[in-house]
Amino acid sequence: MTMIKRASIFILTAIVIIVIASSSAFAQKAPEFSNDLMMDNQTQVYLIAEKLEYRSVSGVNPLMWEVQGYVGKDLNKFWFKSRGEALTTEREAEMEFQGLYSRAIGPYFDIQGGIRYDLAYEGGGNKSRGFAVIGLQGMAPYFFHVDGGMFISENGDISASLEAEYDLLFTQRLIGQPVFETSLALQDVPEWGVGAGFNNIGLGFRLRYEFAREFAPYVGINWERKLGETADMARAEGGHLSKLSMVGGVRMWF
Repeated sequence: MTMIKRASIFILTAIVIIVIASSSAFAQKAPEFSNDLMMDNQTQVYLIAEKLEYRSVSGVNPLMWEVQGYVGKDLNKFWFKSRGEALTTEREAEMEFQGLYSRAIGPYFDIQGGIRYDLAYEGGGNKSRGFAVIGLQGMAPYFFHVDGGMFISENGDISASLEAEYDLLFTQRLIGQPVFETSLALQDVPEWGVGAGFNNIGLGFRLRYEFAREFAPYVGINWERKLGETADMARAEGGHLSKLSMVGGVRMWF
């Protein structure tokens, strides 16, 4: 009788263990594969106004913008970029637009290619030009944001530009951003005031406060200087070789 009880207890225990194990295995069963689970298969939309600002420069006080965004997945995207400057005291402005295909070449960088269109107007006239573009954009070591490109114009002129930024977190909401910009050209393009060699250098610092991550007003200072033959062309036309300005604006993204 004792043997029967022991056997019954053993069988009951085995059944309980099997049931628990089966339930656990069922609970841990991986979901069936679906492309929706792949992160690089999700279409994303992103738009940021990195700079929307007013600059205090003696006599001209321009409005300046730098906007970019993309539609696409982790590996492949379509990028749109625009930047420009419009004077508040005169009918004069310069603007640039880019449409680019972007392909991720690593965790931190994308290679980009596409077209660029420049438009400038002064008084009653305007001028424009087009470019083919190849560029590199991403985050360099030590969290430097880098955006560089090489451009070949419709007339065969070759130029390049580079912009680098870095975010200094004083607090989680108060952030300083030093900025470095430069550009160069291989040929003179007098009608656009561009000389061969390094054209300019720009240094800036903006201090923003993020009321929300998507909305951050800022103040700062910006310095620009024309270089080489570009400076010679500006000097010959009576233009300014350098500009130091206080800036105020807002950074927004969606």
